[in-house]
Amino acid sequence: MLVGLRYIRAKRRNRFVSFIPLASMLGIGLGVAALIVILSVMNGFHKELRARILGVAAHVQVSGPGGRLADWPKVAEQASRNPEVVAAAPFVNAQGMLSSGPEARGVLVRGIDPALEEKVADFGAHMVAGKLEELEPGALRIVLGARLARDLNLARGDKVMLIMPRGSLVQGGALPAMRQLVVSGVFDLGMYEYDSSLALVSLRDAQALYGMGEHVSGVRLKLFDLFQSRAVAQDLVDRVDARLYITDWTRSHANFFRAVQSQKLMMFIILLLIVAVAAFNIVSTLVMVVTEKQSDIAILRTLGASPGGIMKIFVVQGVLIGVIGTLIGIVGGIVLALNVDVVVPFLERLFNVQFLSREVYYISELPSDLQRSDVFVIACVSLVLSLLATLYPSWRASRVNPAEALRYE
Repeated sequence: MLVGLRYIRAKRRNRFVSFIPLASMLGIGLGVAALIVILSVMNGFHKELRARILGVAAHVQVSGPGGRLADWPKVAEQASRNPEVVAAAPFVNAQGMLSSGPEARGVLVRGIDPALEEKVADFGAHMVAGKLEELEPGALRIVLGARLARDLNLARGDKVMLIMPRGSLVQGGALPAMRQLVVSGVFDLGMYEYDSSLALVSLRDAQALYGMGEHVSGVRLKLFDLFQSRAVAQDLVDRVDARLYITDWTRSHANFFRAVQSQKLMMFIILLLIVAVAAFNIVSTLVMVVTEKQSDIAILRTLGASPGGIMKIFVVQGVLIGVIGTLIGIVGGIVLALNVDVVVPFLERLFNVQFLSREVYYISELPSDLQRSDVFVIACVSLVLSLLATLYPSWRASRVNPAEALRYE
């Protein structure tokens, strides 16, 4: 081991051979730092998107058969017995079309109780005009997503026609029902799915407009820990009526979050190639060192060094390169990941560019969420690759024949 450390510190006659270990260290450090920063940014995007989606979607949702639930207070009371349930709110989901002048858009109409909805969703924090509390029963008011309001050229105080599939029968078929509503507010969640197609009305107004009487579509639940949603959903199966349909956010948005996780995995594999290339440089370094040090190896063998001892010398040398490079990458990656919100604006000002334009992207700032598990996995993989890279050159060194190596010395 001491001989291997001495070889690292020793000045070589061949400057090229001396430069390659430094290049390998910097390559491994660059790859490790890039992995840490990129995965932290992807974690940040994942966290931000999840927060925005779950700010509107329920952690757990209990729906009635055929989209009708009769006694929602009883269901909410039964669900609240689970200690993970923070709040419950009834809702009505229905399809409709909004018409304003020549423009018309299909929408999802959601009837809510503003006081209860505020406890399970974050609409109030994203209102850009008006207040959610203005959705009073009987006032026939409506709150629109920002993109939907823009497409229909509507603002607070304007009137819009709601066209519903439920209507009266005539000789030629069924006529849709229509009702004029007043736009009382606009929300901007930063999610195209909701901002372009969701409209909120009072729960009582939705029940009246769609002929639901005292029925609702279901109950939305908010949990202390959103990652306990599956366990809570399973527990509710035994608490509520067996005819009710229970789902949680991991199922209702499974494809989206699975796609994000797959992208993170693929990015990890792609960036890992940087570390692999740098580790491959260790092979080149040690092979040239073995060639240069053949006479030294032969002398050590004649003095009684075993093949295993020779292998250890070069394993130590290669692993030390990997350890130093990994430490450089970890320190650099952590510093960058924790300061993305400072580094990115600086680069944007320096080069006069904007990486995430507000007009194109809903998330205009790079979020970062550094996770210890990612750093640990990256460090372990880097060290393992460095160790594997030392095996062939070390084995080759242990096979050097002392007589052949010293013949021309």
